[in-house]
Formats: sequence, C-alpha cells, structure tokens
Amino acid sequence: MGKAVYHLRYLSMRSRGFCTEILESKKATSSLDALRARLDAGGPELQDFLQSRAPNEDGDPYSVEVGTKKNPIPKPPWMKRIIPGGDKYTAIKAKLRELNLHTVCEEAKCPNIGECWSGGETGTATATIMILGDTCTRGCRFCAVKTSRTPPPPDPEEPAKVADAIAAWGLDYIVITSVDRDDLADQGSNHFAETVEKLKARKPNMLVEALVPDFRGDKDCVQRVARSGLDVFAHNIETVEELQGVVRDRRANFQQSIDVLKMAKSMAAPGTLTKTSIMLGCGETPAQVIRTMERVKDAGVDVMTFGQYMRPTKRHMPVSEYVTPDAFEDYRKIGMDMGFRYVASGPLVRSSYKAGEFYIKSMIDEDRKKSESVSSMGVATVQS
Repeated sequence: MGKAVYHLRYLSMRSRGFCTEILESKKATSSLDALRARLDAGGPELQDFLQSRAPNEDGDPYSVEVGTKKNPIPKPPWMKRIIPGGDKYTAIKAKLRELNLHTVCEEAKCPNIGECWSGGETGTATATIMILGDTCTRGCRFCAVKTSRTPPPPDPEEPAKVADAIAAWGLDYIVITSVDRDDLADQGSNHFAETVEKLKARKPNMLVEALVPDFRGDKDCVQRVARSGLDVFAHNIETVEELQGVVRDRRANFQQSIDVLKMAKSMAAPGTLTKTSIMLGCGETPAQVIRTMERVKDAGVDVMTFGQYMRPTKRHMPVSEYVTPDAFEDYRKIGMDMGFRYVASGPLVRSSYKAGEFYIKSMIDEDRKKSESVSSMGVATVQS
C-alpha cells in the first residue's frame, strides 16, 4: 500500500506524547489498516508529538535513567522483586533438587519465581522446566545461563523424569524450555518432543508450552516439536531487529526467528498458539518496537509479551533505561489493537509468566469448547 504515516499510537489517545516517526509501511493486515484509518480520522498531527523519550504534559516520562558507578541511582519502585516463599514453592524446589532438574526460573534469576510457583492471585500454578542440561552453546549478552562449546551430553532419562515430576505437582500449565544445543545433530529437538509427548501421556489435560531455541532455522527440527502435541509453541525474538547483533549470539538473528515462528504456525495442529517475547530497555526506540510488533503479527503469532531487561551480573550487557509501567501499558494496547490475541506487558513480565499463562489457558479452553460445539453441530447435521 506504499508509504504511510504511522502515528506511534494511541500514545496520542492518552496524550502521552512519547514520539512519532514516519515509517515505511509494508503489507499490512486488515486490523492495521483499520488502526491507521482511525488514527488518520481523529489522531493528532505529527507535530503534536514530542521527539523520542520526552515526558508528556503531566511530566510522566517514557523511561527513567539508569544509575552508574559514579552516579548511583536507585532502581525505580516498580522494579522491586518479591521474595519467594510458600509451601508450594518449597515443595517444587525440593523436588527439583531431588531429581536434579533445572528451571529457567532459577537459572535466569526470574523476579516472578515465587508468584508463579505458588499460583498467585489467579491460582494457576506454573513453572518453567529447563531441559537438555544447564549449559548453553551460545553466549547472548543478556543471559545468565552458563555457556560452553562442549556441554555435557543430555540425560536420556530426562524426558521421563521431567514428565513424572511435573505430573506429580498438580500444576495447571507447564513451560518446557532449554538451552541452545548447537553441538547436537538434532539440536535437541527430539529430546524436546519426547518430553512433551511423555508429559501429555501422563497428564493429557495439562497445558504444555514449549519455549524453544531457533534450531538454526532447521525445518525438520521445528516440525518435530510443533507436532509433539503441545498447546503453545513459543520462541523468543528477544529484542528489536536493529539490536539483534548487539543483544543475541551471532548465530541467532531476527529473520531466522521469524521464520521459525511461521513454520511452527503452519506445521502444528489446528488451535496451537504461537508466542514470542522481547525485552525493553536495551537501547531500542519506540518506533523500532512498533515495527517489530508488525513483523511478528505478520508472522501469524498469537501472543506477545514485553518485559524490562534486567542485568543479571556486571559481566552482562548494561541496562539502557527503565521503561515505565505506563509505557508498557501503551505497548499492550497497541498490540491488542494490532490483532494479537493476548499481550502481556509490564516491567516484571517475562516470556514465561504466570499471569499471562492464566489468560492463555482461558483462551485455549474457550477455543476447545468452540471446536467441540462445531463438531457436535456437524455430527447432528449428518445424522439428520
């Protein structure tokens, strides 16, 4: 549809003059066309917006500054972590140690570990199990997981151990993720699929999300996992396209990740959701975030999450800025208006996030009821 002026949203609709840019628009979905039409009809002009990360008229900023060694600044109040605890948290941790299983919740120092493992306000207890060992073959600048070119071989009994442990916990929603295993011929895809299959055999009603590596874009690897019986196929693009080389390992890239998500959507069983996540505060601009969301939506992704990047150690990539909760909320609204089925967006949101998984569970349950209803109508029609 040629060039179009794309207002950086409804940041305007709430008078939050963060920024705007004239973007080159590629093939757009009908929802994006409708969005642009609404903005053209009632949105402010480009000159009404302030440049980049300036505060709005009420003084509310897009982000706040990150302190330095010479100029220490406390983290903003919304970045405070909750100390984990509770009976369910303690029981899960004890079982993990007993079976020598790993979780990305612990390895990546997730701030939501206590809330997710205990079930929190929604009562949907979730955990993210990390298979294929605790040592990654890649070295992304944001990640706290340890790395090695030659990690130990996977435990062949791990899929059964994981399935047995999870089946005994009474969880409603489980995320299976892994380190990258570029050292393996199948990059760990068979191990992944076997874990999902064994878990589904033990607890058919449990919802299983596989948060997978990019498998170097290998179609066979993606297909093996996509057809394993999972409910959600997730793969994280991690950051905007412009920062891929800065944030991720050189073997990862934006287009490869987009291709993996596209392949999964086409290969998985009907009704399987696809999901991805990006971190904010890595140096991206709002316009880059919007362009990235468009590319992700065009890839058929159903669910997208946004969270604040938090530097795990001083050896890792520094935080560029702390994005405010209001800005995260604006991104959530943008995503929903773009047509994503669900968007979780907040400073402490992570790609595997209990609150988001509660809503994803609700979506899947609703889809299944609709499917069963349609099937029943079809049977009734045939019989009549």
